[in-house]
Amino acid sequence: MSGKNSRIVLILTVTLGVTLACGLFAPATPQPAATLDSLYTAAAQTLNAMSTQAGVTQPVEPSSPTPTLFVPTNSPTSFPTFTLVPPLQTITKCDAAAFVADVTYPDGSVIGRGQTFTKTWRVKNVGTCAWTTAYDLVFVSGEKFGASNVVALPTGVAPGRSVDISIQLTSPTQDGRYRGYWKLRNASDVLFGFGSSGESSIYVDVTVAGYTVTGYDLAANLCDAVWRNAEKQLPCPGAQGSTDGFAVLMNAPQMEDGAVRGIGLLTHPQMINHGAITGKYAAINIQSGDRFRALIGCLYQANDCNMIFKLEYQIGSDPVKLLGQWNEIYEGKYYPVDIDLNFLSGKKVRFILTILANGSSHEDYGLWVMPRITKQSSQPPTATPTRTLSPTVTATPTSTFTATPTSTATATATATETSTETPTETPTTVP
Repeated sequence: MSGKNSRIVLILTVTLGVTLACGLFAPATPQPAATLDSLYTAAAQTLNAMSTQAGVTQPVEPSSPTPTLFVPTNSPTSFPTFTLVPPLQTITKCDAAAFVADVTYPDGSVIGRGQTFTKTWRVKNVGTCAWTTAYDLVFVSGEKFGASNVVALPTGVAPGRSVDISIQLTSPTQDGRYRGYWKLRNASDVLFGFGSSGESSIYVDVTVAGYTVTGYDLAANLCDAVWRNAEKQLPCPGAQGSTDGFAVLMNAPQMEDGAVRGIGLLTHPQMINHGAITGKYAAINIQSGDRFRALIGCLYQANDCNMIFKLEYQIGSDPVKLLGQWNEIYEGKYYPVDIDLNFLSGKKVRFILTILANGSSHEDYGLWVMPRITKQSSQPPTATPTRTLSPTVTATPTSTFTATPTSTATATATATETSTETPTETPTTVP
């Protein structure tokens, strides 16, 4: 700074100090308006000068920005870093499965009553762990169709591979739509299902519908059985009225109420107190859904009948077992017999029909009407039992009559008349 300038500053400083000093000690009297205006004007000029000087002497340093305080009013681009983006990979599980296809019996398939069938699913391992044969398919709810609760996987399945799983099932014996649900289970006995949640099940879904048909008719096949009383084997067909007892086929027997309901097997025990007659049939194969059906009762007008009907069975050389037993007297009624044979499915079974006299055997004419093993079929029967079996009824007495010598013609004629008699004449043979 030059000397001239220094002197000017000094003078101004001294002047200012004197002015202030005088102002501090001057009496507090109102200032004239002109004086105030000049002071205001000076003050405004001073502030303006200071503002101008500050703008010149304090520039914003470009190298020292304050980013935390800088908020742009516009953005030339979007903000992708703030957009929610789904994960690039799905979350994987150790045990996970996906349903692929119904290989057999798709949903709603129609099958017969009591029919055995094999359901097969194709499933895929979509987890990260391999399935071993220690993994199972497990029943969880619905209709089980007679299957086991657990079916082991047939083979190991690596991740990403598929496998066909099959189970043996048997349809119900009643018509309707049925469904059964299944899940998988790992080697640690932990269940897991299908789909993204792992909670879904695969299922069997079938419609059961069909017809009841006669699989084996015990009346028509009368002589497939060996007939005996307590002492000896009896001829077949028997001779009605024989004191040894007898079993004969009747095309249209009248039951206790006088009505005809189909062909019948007429059996009478040996004519002694507590006499008996038993017919043991040849072995037949029993399938799932089979039933034994018959109507039992006394022959029409056999007023003194009082007997026991017994139905038994035998498998091979096993002991004979009872299926049912019914006491019957003459009271104008008959009784239906309907026994489920599913527990014998897959076995060769001999059925045994027995009539026992309750005391006296007088008028113990026991009728088994339409005794048969019924089966379920998806096809209706092609013919009624009456049409199918009528030729058998006619042929039986003819062959017996021609084969019998003349000396016994009277007895054989009686048998012939019994086989072809009309129901109204039958009671005349009752002693």
